[in-house]
Amino acid sequence: MSALDSRDTDLKKDLDATVRARGELGEEYDSALVDSFLEKVEQRIDDTVDRRVRRHLAEQRMADARGARRPGPAVSWADRYGLAIVSLVLAVPLSAISGALAGMAGIVATWIGIVGVNAAQAVRLNPELVTGRRDAGRSGRDD
Repeated sequence: MSALDSRDTDLKKDLDATVRARGELGEEYDSALVDSFLEKVEQRIDDTVDRRVRRHLAEQRMADARGARRPGPAVSWADRYGLAIVSLVLAVPLSAISGALAGMAGIVATWIGIVGVNAAQAVRLNPELVTGRRDAGRSGRDD
């Protein structure tokens, strides 16, 4: 039986004891019995959260001590291509609005902005585009 199973069993025993005590003591003690049981549940939740936080902090400290490199900002397909897709979808209405308000100059300004935002995102995700060299932690990774 694992520790989790024994805690669940203990909680079930506490609930059974609370229900039996209610039957013996009557309805006038309902509030006190429920409060007592809820305190036990709350303590169990607090203990579980504390244990998980301690474990997470210990894992983080171990990773830091080993010099583990945190993953870069772009770890998923959506991180890499999400902004580009959204900017292209928004490019049509933005071009129409800017063209109607400012003519060709508005359209050019809109597209310069769209290209600028996407270029900034590309440089943020791939600093080697500006520096001309690959980061040591990323050199073995296939993009």
